[in-house]
Amino acid sequence: MDRLTAMQVYADVASTGSFTASAERLQMSRAMVTRYVAEMERWLGARLLQRTTRRVTLTDAGEQCLRRCLQMIDIAQEVVDETSPADGMLRGQLRLTCSMSFGVAQLAAALGDFLARHPHLKVDLDVSEGNVNLVASRIDLAIRISSDPDPALIARPLAVCDSVLVASSAYLARAGRPAHPSELAGHACLGHATFGRSRWRFTEGTETVEVPVTTRFTANDAVVLLAAAESGAGVALQPTYLARPRIAAGALEALLPHWRPPELTVYALYPSRKHLPVAVRALLDFLVERFAGVRW
Repeated sequence: MDRLTAMQVYADVASTGSFTASAERLQMSRAMVTRYVAEMERWLGARLLQRTTRRVTLTDAGEQCLRRCLQMIDIAQEVVDETSPADGMLRGQLRLTCSMSFGVAQLAAALGDFLARHPHLKVDLDVSEGNVNLVASRIDLAIRISSDPDPALIARPLAVCDSVLVASSAYLARAGRPAHPSELAGHACLGHATFGRSRWRFTEGTETVEVPVTTRFTANDAVVLLAAAESGAGVALQPTYLARPRIAAGALEALLPHWRPPELTVYALYPSRKHLPVAVRALLDFLVERFAGVRW
């Protein structure tokens, strides 16, 4: 069997923790995935995975093998990149991760335009908010919104992420319109599980106010909170890239316009500058150019 393919299959199983999930992702039969992993164990003479009814975990030998397999996969991709046809076309597949809200509002359209420029490339986008081990999951780029990106990763700023306080007209008619941030303590607030779940901070000029808020409804993605705000469930602190169209359409109203929530940054995160594939570098440059100077 092709040992490079076996390494790729093994690395995917190590990432997903499931033979079935890897079979679906790699578009192989589960039996073929099992055969590739068994080939790796026969070749190395070591048990690489512990199998239970619920999950697959790595043995000590499996952890060491995974590191080397990922290096070999990267080297193989570099060979492809460096010996690609002279037509200059980018080829291969890019794996990305971002939040649902940014994917829906901005990244999907950007990736569509990028793929139109590079018809031989493919993109696999994982939509999630949680922390992802980029190396183990073989993610090329993670798009994250943060004020403090992971120092273990290279962080390239793409855009400023402003936020706006919003609520529906129906909610405001029922609960009243806050005239000062301190009044938010008496409102039903919709909290993001990651950003300021229980305390919201606002600045006007030199004055900064931090307000403890009651969040009876929390979610780990802004799209859900946006829908809840539109339905009249309460007041939400939303990224402007997502909320502005709904404000313009009259589905939501902006509140306390003179008070500014903390500014965040949209980052592209990746493990290392060393041996960065040509296609990844091209996508990075494209995203930087596309979002340069944007204030949603």
